[in-house]
Amino acid sequence: MLFGSLELPAGAWFPRHTHGQHQLVWAARGVAAVNVADAHWLLPPTRALWLPAGVAHRTGAVGKTELRGIYADPARCPVHWSGPRMVLVRPLLRELLEYLADQLIDDAARQRAEAVVFDLLEPVTVTPIAVPLPTDPRALAVARALLADPTDQRTLAGFGSAVGASERTLARLFRGECRMAFGHWRTQARLRAALPYLAEGMPLEAIARRVGYRTPSAFVAAFRRAVGVPPGQYFAADTRPTDRSL
Repeated sequence: MLFGSLELPAGAWFPRHTHGQHQLVWAARGVAAVNVADAHWLLPPTRALWLPAGVAHRTGAVGKTELRGIYADPARCPVHWSGPRMVLVRPLLRELLEYLADQLIDDAARQRAEAVVFDLLEPVTVTPIAVPLPTDPRALAVARALLADPTDQRTLAGFGSAVGASERTLARLFRGECRMAFGHWRTQARLRAALPYLAEGMPLEAIARRVGYRTPSAFVAAFRRAVGVPPGQYFAADTRPTDRSL
């Protein structure tokens, strides 16, 4: 394994890139963000993201973040996940990752610690939140308005009068260009907007209100349907993953 560490200011992003090695993206402090195509993950210190070699991605920071880049040679790595996987960072794994960041460890000690790290990679079975953007300028204007203000309750008919397109045209554009119905797209946008608040530990009632839900129960139900776990478990340190298959 190779290790890199750097501090990122809030809102900083690396351009889209790939690595020849597998990468574990983890934030020792703060909240890291990773985009792969249309999928989006936020990673407080209780979560990391495994990225297989060759996967194009962008990495950034929500707030001031101490980012760790941990790289593994595919030829020597026992983990063979074919796509990105969120993993749980329990206290033991966290301590090992911090230990391996020390460049003075001798090779034998490093190899023993690395073997334990691989054994401790527990996938969290969640569906990443994807919010693809349409390319048509009218639909894109609607999408940008909702990303800026997820509490906006306007229907497609209401947006249509503002962007110069009929409700039917906008519905067709979202289905064709985003590969999902507008209602589904709005839900995904709201759930993605909720992730930073969840990472901060904000109460569910406040999160629901900030992202456009009238009640916490409506927000929880939407989150569970889309992601696979309730919002209270998404970043919880004691989540027990249901799928450990490699």
